[in-house]
Parts: sequence; structure tokens; C-alpha cells
Amino acid sequence: MLKDMFRKTAPWAMVVMVLIGWCVAAAGSELRLLDLATGKILSGDRATARLSAAQFVLVGEFHDDAEHHRAELEVIRSLHRTGRSVAVGLEMFRRNSQADLDRWVDGSIDETRFKSIYLDNWNFKWTLYRPIFDYARRNKIPMIGLNVPPSVTAQVAFHGFDSLSARQKGDLRGITCNVTSEYRDFIQQAYGAHAHGEMDFDNFCEAQLVWDTAMAVNSIAYAERHPETVLVILAGSGHARKMGIPTQIAKRSSRPFLVLLPLTPGVFDAENVTVQDADYLIVND
Repeated sequence: MLKDMFRKTAPWAMVVMVLIGWCVAAAGSELRLLDLATGKILSGDRATARLSAAQFVLVGEFHDDAEHHRAELEVIRSLHRTGRSVAVGLEMFRRNSQADLDRWVDGSIDETRFKSIYLDNWNFKWTLYRPIFDYARRNKIPMIGLNVPPSVTAQVAFHGFDSLSARQKGDLRGITCNVTSEYRDFIQQAYGAHAHGEMDFDNFCEAQLVWDTAMAVNSIAYAERHPETVLVILAGSGHARKMGIPTQIAKRSSRPFLVLLPLTPGVFDAENVTVQDADYLIVND
């Protein structure tokens, strides 16, 4: 199909089309946020100034939604343009893969090799996340692995947090299914979709909290080493909502955070999301 296009289009026209497309992609769009507390739209410098005041900016996603990843990239790009120090925290990478993330950012590993490392950490298509990773690499933005090995969460889901060894627990302590009724309902829905009658609900709930807590603990540890940096945390919407990772951050730190969700009609919109869930909806076209 591409070959036919080249045959039928004048060479100069193709060059113009490519250059225009590249410039639009490079420029990006202006960040626009719907403030859920006021119902007002913040855009451009006002939006990024609001985000810059936080230490943690959590952006929720559906892992397989390309539009959500474009929204995440716009948040990262907008903050980076201000000159503020920015890092990207990743649910998608284990903490013990940090050396590989550092090699990606400093350019000492090629994409083919890094893609295999990515797929060892995460099971969604590389192409969905590639623009974010590419932007971080080109601009030397640190990328931080926040998660624990899946074997740990699987063990907790089937046998409970107390089944973990001291080494497996690491910095995690005393995790129990002590959550709000709203979060318990959310976890219950996930349990119904995944349990298949093989897991105890409280164990499954503890596994969810292991992810939330590990990402919070690792985020705080990074912030303590880099207090002038805004850490943009990319995570599934259930983890990123205030009842997830932010609750665990607030239990351990007074550092300010904000929660963003990409506007998704019928799911993440002003009818379905309140300030109990998030602070802003990203409303970029």
C-alpha cells in the first residue's frame, strides 16, 4: 500500500507530507485539564504550572488504549518543556529491572534488545508504549521501575501476604485488606473477573495492595533522593486512582500528589469520576 502511494504521489508532495506530519508530532498539542473540583478547564501554562507544584503526578490508563498513552506522553512532554526536572515511574517495570531502564535512557542498549526486556516485564504491546519510552530516551528523562516481581503478587493472591519471606517482603510491612468500602467494591469486581474460584478474596485484595504499596514505597524512595523532580507515575487506572497508590503515598509521606485520568466518555468523564477518584481529566483531542 505504501509503495502504491509513492508511485501515485509526486516526490515533492510526499516530502511535504512527511515534514508536516513530523512537525505536528514533534510539537504535540497543548495540555488541557478539566478540574474536577471546579468544573473549569485549565490549559497551557496554567495546566502545567498546576502539575509542576506536585511531587507525584499519577496518570491512570487502560493498558491497551493508545489514546491513554498519548495523554500520558502529553503530560510528560508538557512538564519537561517547562524546564522542571521530570522522571517517569512505571507500573510496567519491576524495581529489579532498573539497570535495564537506565541503559535504555542513556542509549547503551538498542531497541531490539530492550524490547525483549520490556516483554519480560510487561505483556502489552511494545508499540503502545514505544512513543513514551522513545521521548524519555531522546530527552534523557529517567524512567523508574516501581513494581515487584509477578511471582510475589501471585503468591500473595493464592496464599496471602504472610506467606512471603522477609526477602520477598522487602520494604513492605503489615499488608492487610484494610481498605475503604469503595475500593473493596472495586477489588471485588476485579476478583470476580480473575479469581475463577481458586483464590480467597482477602488474599486477592492483599495482592492488589502489594502492588499499590510497592509502587508508593518505591516512588517515595525516589522522591527522597530527588526532591526537585516531578515523578510522573504511569499505572492502571485502578492503581492510579486516589484509593490506590495515592492512599499508600499519603500514609507514608506528606509530599503532594495529583491524580489525572484521560477523558474517556462513559468511563472517565464528569458523570463517572469525582474528586474522590482524581483531581483532573485530561481532555486533549
